[in-house]
Amino acid sequence: MQILGSGGPRINPDRASTSYLLWIGSQAKVLIDAGGGAFLRFGQSRANLGDLSLVAISHLHPDHVSDLPALLWTGQSSRKQPLPITGPSGNEGVPALPAFLSRLFDSKLGAFQVLGPTLGGPPVAGAEGGIRLEVGVADVAKPEPTVVFDKDGLMVTALGIPHGAVPTLAYRVQTRNVSIVFSSDQTGTNPRFTDFAKGANVLIMHMNIAAGAKSPLHASPGVVGRIAQEAGVGRLLVSHINPGFDLDAAVAELKQSYTGPLTVGADLQCTPVQ
Repeated sequence: MQILGSGGPRINPDRASTSYLLWIGSQAKVLIDAGGGAFLRFGQSRANLGDLSLVAISHLHPDHVSDLPALLWTGQSSRKQPLPITGPSGNEGVPALPAFLSRLFDSKLGAFQVLGPTLGGPPVAGAEGGIRLEVGVADVAKPEPTVVFDKDGLMVTALGIPHGAVPTLAYRVQTRNVSIVFSSDQTGTNPRFTDFAKGANVLIMHMNIAAGAKSPLHASPGVVGRIAQEAGVGRLLVSHINPGFDLDAAVAELKQSYTGPLTVGADLQCTPVQ
């Protein structure tokens, strides 16, 4: 598993915004989110868009999706087959993933009409047109996990998690008898998430607020540690870290609840999963 972006929404000279790659052998197979800087980090990782089996979007905050158009725009030269992409259902304030992509890429009304072919629109003269997408959606209100991909020994399930009013998904990837859980942004108040992450070899959780702080959007370091401990994961990796953040104090609070192996994430960092 490789972190492309270990930061959050704030400008950070050292961390791109949220994005992760799951490698199987020498191929990058699953891309989780594509926040600002993911386009650059994807290139630095030497991953190939043609190898991807799935793009999984957790939610539609800019620090999780803003580089998606850039990745798709130049990808046609390296990928001819359609690319599955999945993401959350919507609500009154946030569109579901299919509507979001239509607003971006519709060949007549989209913000990036030149990318209309990604959704089956006609090609634009003199432009590549981007990668053709196969769009799926998972209902964030469903109490049980949803299987969003199951092919070639790779299974991905999704579970809705609380992140303010924004529909958000966590993902669990299982392959080759190992499992990796990507928690995304959440408050940690859905008890079903602990079961969802149970026994994972690696759990990636976002530690976005300081020790002793509270947030309507993010779990405190202590809650992050408690969830990892109760889930009995093999390793906890914390990411989505803000600049000016007292990381040592946050880690100390986390360790009051969690006693297992811990990795503090950084851009382009790789973590073997076994």
